[in-house]
Amino acid sequence: MKNKIKLSAAVLALLMGASFAAQAQFAKVEDAVEYRQASLSVMGTHFGRIAAVVKGDKPYDKAALENDAAIVEMMSKLPWTAFPPNSIVGDSKAKPEIWTAGDKFKTDADNLQAATAKLSVAAKSGDLSAIKAAFGDTAKTCKTCHQDFKKKD
Repeated sequence: MKNKIKLSAAVLALLMGASFAAQAQFAKVEDAVEYRQASLSVMGTHFGRIAAVVKGDKPYDKAALENDAAIVEMMSKLPWTAFPPNSIVGDSKAKPEIWTAGDKFKTDADNLQAATAKLSVAAKSGDLSAIKAAFGDTAKTCKTCHQDFKKKD
């Protein structure tokens, strides 16, 4: 049920476009947390599909990889408005530094969005070498942000 809710939230966000995120109003902190977790979960799922191709664990299918990259790019724009002050609840993996080092957090989010845009362009090109390079650059942006702002599992 929880995964179904996350998927529904992500699909709704995709349908309404990135402007929805910019206008998002969250009645409760829990709503913001659910929104950002759903966005990040969908992004991670599709990034993982690209990773499987890049690693050679899954055959390359241009259309599928292009679709996955487009979803990753779209999802990279969504979660950032869902980090209102004091929105660590329950078993959140967010570190408090998100709110105390907001400029760094914004820079990391901007870097991710730029990297995912390049990944999407590479995916459209069909050049597997370019895809691998763009994937590596995107993975580095993920890692940087996770090191700075995500609690270890």
